[in-house]
Amino acid sequence: MAALGLVSVVVKDYDKAIDFYVNKAGFYLQQDERLSETKRWVVVCPDKSSASAGILLAKADSPEQNAVVGNQGGGRVWLFLHVKDFWNSYNQMKANGVEFLEQPREEVYGCVCVWQDLYGNKWDLLEKK
Repeated sequence: MAALGLVSVVVKDYDKAIDFYVNKAGFYLQQDERLSETKRWVVVCPDKSSASAGILLAKADSPEQNAVVGNQGGGRVWLFLHVKDFWNSYNQMKANGVEFLEQPREEVYGCVCVWQDLYGNKWDLLEKK
């Protein structure tokens, strides 16, 4: 059986990205391995479960990669954080300084609100019905 393991998010700085995802968005640092003087293998996950898909934080190292930092979804929401308790997650993230771009709303598929990471990538915070 196949499963989605990692999604790569291009960042400008490993440590600033780790700080945001761990201390503001509530992710867990699963792995941080130095591969060379300039490259690391950094994985953050929304929970401690090894079955959870993770985010590989990939530091931009070319003009082309720098150009997509914060806009990998072309200005659209392209990442979806599913949570079990929307209001608890929303309030905690907001208290930690995460920027939400709208007010929470009820949709036919669940409670949702758009937020952005430190570089501007748009996410949905979503509790599915």
